[in-house]
Amino acid sequence: MDSDARPVSRVRLAILDDHELLLDSLASWIAAHAPDFELVLTAPTWFELVQSDQFPTDLVLLDFQLQEPVSIEARVRTCRAAGAKVIVLTSLDTAEARDRAFEAGASAFLSKAMPLGEVMEAARRVMGMELTGEPVRDWRPLPKGAQHPARPKLSVSEKEALSLYANGSSMSEVAAQMNVQYETAKTYLRRVREKYAKAGRPSSTKAELMRRAAEDGYLL
Repeated sequence: MDSDARPVSRVRLAILDDHELLLDSLASWIAAHAPDFELVLTAPTWFELVQSDQFPTDLVLLDFQLQEPVSIEARVRTCRAAGAKVIVLTSLDTAEARDRAFEAGASAFLSKAMPLGEVMEAARRVMGMELTGEPVRDWRPLPKGAQHPARPKLSVSEKEALSLYANGSSMSEVAAQMNVQYETAKTYLRRVREKYAKAGRPSSTKAELMRRAAEDGYLL
């Protein structure tokens, strides 16, 4: 063995996203498919990120839209001041949002609709690493529009009811936002559960239904 050989340095990575199911799925994907990154911190809130003993990391994947009253500028600048590079992930891909992120010091601004394999290749470029050249499988949860091998075909109303419910609305709120009766909203979700059951992907509990929504890209 060459005594001068050095161990390959892994990039210490943190992810901030307020959907904990997404964090779990991202962590599993990175552990399986991105061995050159060490995911040392996942946080559903800004304050959990910055107060962690693992912060700062080399790189932070940062959700643009959080429910906390901390601006994207403040979050990016704090990470940069601590020595971490930042990639902003967003479902709000507008010129204004992009400008705000880059002006604050973000290294990249990427849509959440991108497969995670492409996100991690962008992360390698940001960190000055060589691209792996290896084929990457799509991540779970899938971005909107992607096809899970056993993804049931839902109607427009069923998709809307699932999305609202999985993103935290009560059944009454789902009905109100869809402008339908309470029983109608329940019927939409009952049909969703039946279709997932037929596809071999149980969703009898709310936790299971939220996981199916995460897997199939219905979480916002």
